[in-house]
Amino acid sequence: MIQGCCMGDLCWFKTVYLFLIGMALASPELTGETADNCLEETASNSYPRVPVPLPPRHFPNLEFHGQQKSGFHQSISKCLEYIQEALFQNQWQRAAEFMLSYFQILGDTTTKEQQTASEVIWRLGTEILFHHPKSSIEVFNSFADRMKNIGVKHYLQVNLEHAFHFLCRGMIEDAYRILTVVESWRYGTKSAAQEEVMKLIEAYRVLLDHQTWLRKRATTLHDDQDYFAESSSLLDMDSYFQRARVALQEIIEIPGVWDHFVQTCVDLLEFYDHRDEAQELLRTYAYDSKYPSNPNAHMYLYEFLKKNHEAPENLIQVLKVLHDLVPSHGLMLEFVELLQQSDKEEHHKLALQVIFSVLDFSGWRRNKNAWNCLAKQMKKAVKCRHYDWVQEKWESRKDWWPAFHFSQFSARKDWKKSENIACKKALVSGILLGRGCKYFTYVVHQGSKVQKRKLKTVKKLVKKHSFVKPR
Repeated sequence: MIQGCCMGDLCWFKTVYLFLIGMALASPELTGETADNCLEETASNSYPRVPVPLPPRHFPNLEFHGQQKSGFHQSISKCLEYIQEALFQNQWQRAAEFMLSYFQILGDTTTKEQQTASEVIWRLGTEILFHHPKSSIEVFNSFADRMKNIGVKHYLQVNLEHAFHFLCRGMIEDAYRILTVVESWRYGTKSAAQEEVMKLIEAYRVLLDHQTWLRKRATTLHDDQDYFAESSSLLDMDSYFQRARVALQEIIEIPGVWDHFVQTCVDLLEFYDHRDEAQELLRTYAYDSKYPSNPNAHMYLYEFLKKNHEAPENLIQVLKVLHDLVPSHGLMLEFVELLQQSDKEEHHKLALQVIFSVLDFSGWRRNKNAWNCLAKQMKKAVKCRHYDWVQEKWESRKDWWPAFHFSQFSARKDWKKSENIACKKALVSGILLGRGCKYFTYVVHQGSKVQKRKLKTVKKLVKKHSFVKPR
């Protein structure tokens, strides 16, 4: 099988072979002479030295009951550092080679150290085999099957990660098979942590079921089926809905970020006209303090309310929270539009604040719609004699916006890209900085031939409303 391979491939096959031999040491059946021979073979290979520790929250530190580390334990700890360093630097082959030396920790007779090291091998080995350019699904499957035997404590997590690996490769059926099999796993009394992982496994299986449900829905809605076939499809969908509803709500009850699970649950509830329940779920996910702050939760709630034609006041309340969390969010232009449609003056003032905040971020620097919006809001404010609104927002920006937005370099670049953007920015810069602003003077000079009518209006507005009067 190896004939015809290049030297690099042979090296990789050898590394994987030894890698899996090392995995075999985690199996309690392999003891005595077999384990000793494997250890000798692993130890006899010389590899270059390297450094690396993952943060303690990801990988537990190997502690030796407060005793001074022996030479063996010091070597193993150093080897772990080298593996972690290689991972940080995306040196997957180097990390795989050091793993061969790290397998010696499994020869430690201390049960605690063996259990900890087995988990480290599982987590590091999974990472290496997932990213190594010459890894294959067969190698990963063999490794994952070995890791499932390292102890009851990690069985569910290893299976879940195995399913994730299949999903990343687009192998949906294999992932579904693993999740379905592990759902029926029973071994004594499960801990609270295992209960949560089991709920997560069930929820991911439901997400895959949801894909099947979507296909059935499309078939039922668009295909011409006879009465019995259509009834059968609807029964299957209803049965799936009831199971999925329970599974998804159970996992969403656990504090955390569950965006995709929430979207799936809302999709199902909407299809069966449980809109009040869907809205309550989204409100809970957005506002309940047991969930971490999550801009997506407010975005999902806004989109749901908008789709169901909720009152603008309700939409404004949702987007106000989103603005506080992410002032540069893409929905902020919609927020400004909603505020402008309101009859409340406080909303008009807030609209000006929101668009100023949006343009504080570099991603919006040359966005045509954002500058159109700011120019429109400023013209409306100054025409209504609300100069104080504009000055209030400008006060905290006057030291850095001129260099950020209104330099002569920006004027040349903007004019070349879009004359419309340049004219809008010229209006804003003229009102804020006066007719002596470099941005304003450059655009006026360049546009005197091609944008006469538009620039005439700009100059008129700037002359009348600019904060900086000529001497």
